Amino acid sequence: MNRTHAHRAAALALAASLAGCAGMDYQERGTVVGAGIGAAAGAAITGDVGGALGGGVIGGVIGNQVGRDRDERDQRHYRSGYYDRYGNWHYDRE
Repeated sequence: MNRTHAHRAAALALAASLAGCAGMDYQERGTVVGAGIGAAAGAAITGDVGGALGGGVIGGVIGNQVGRDRDERDQRHYRSGYYDRYGNWHYDRE
């Protein structure tokens, strides 16, 4: 596989990963997007499929951890208050 095909495959993988993220939480979305970006970066740096695979794995792990942190932060925020019927956030539950 030459460099042009590797770039096209990485771009296609990134586009497909972004298109399927509609119903996912942050951790799932971070994993998919991180894997797509990592695969694109790995293919661009090395120019072969092995680099794209390695970059996808590393990017997926990093994206998973970043998304998990975002989900946990949202859960802490959700437990510390509520939205009223006008969309205003209140920190006390009374």
